[in-house]
Amino acid sequence: MRNTPILHFLEALTQNNSKDWMDANRDWYLQVKERLLEDVAEILSALSERQPLFSELRPKDCIFRQNRDVRFSANKQPYKTNMAAYFAIGGKKSLGPGYYLHMQPGGSFVGGGIYMPAADTLKKIRQEIDYSGEELDNILHRPEFHSFFGDMEGEQLKSSPRDYDKDHPYLKYLKYKSFIVSRPVSDQEIQSGNYVKLSISAFEMMHPFYRFLERAIGTTEDEAFLL
Repeated sequence: MRNTPILHFLEALTQNNSKDWMDANRDWYLQVKERLLEDVAEILSALSERQPLFSELRPKDCIFRQNRDVRFSANKQPYKTNMAAYFAIGGKKSLGPGYYLHMQPGGSFVGGGIYMPAADTLKKIRQEIDYSGEELDNILHRPEFHSFFGDMEGEQLKSSPRDYDKDHPYLKYLKYKSFIVSRPVSDQEIQSGNYVKLSISAFEMMHPFYRFLERAIGTTEDEAFLL
């Protein structure tokens, strides 16, 4: 198991979030980025064993830029103080479900699902819950899954969504606006490099949840890759 320098770099960046500092430490940043790309490649390889289209993605298709878009933000710091990767058919800009890895000192986690889908996509997911709510409930409460991830996360409506009765047996799921599960990852797991193995195991466990959302949206893998 190899140590990873990612958190050390992010800690330093958090304390020195400026273009001058980044320019002076460009080689360090590129070294850390290269390590992240190697780890993302390993995760992609594991995902592609179950879903072959993941093999079409390059690691750089999954990781996010370090630069922040400060045009419409009160926070004018130029760089993100985390590193992250989103594994989805179509890459990080995909509108479909995916698997997510977030690395940040004291705030790392693995997870996945779909965050704040557009209205038409949300409607499809709710329709699938209406039809197959028991299946989703079984996925989320499978002992191994629930022990690892806990309950589903995401913003919820205060009342039942339009077109669904307040006595619907799966109202608690219909009220969600996002459909996310996650699990914290310790700094030690990141620093040791164990997060790669942990992410692969988490994403494997999450696969039925991912497939439920993918089926709900009704996009085949071939079509999704063209998004």
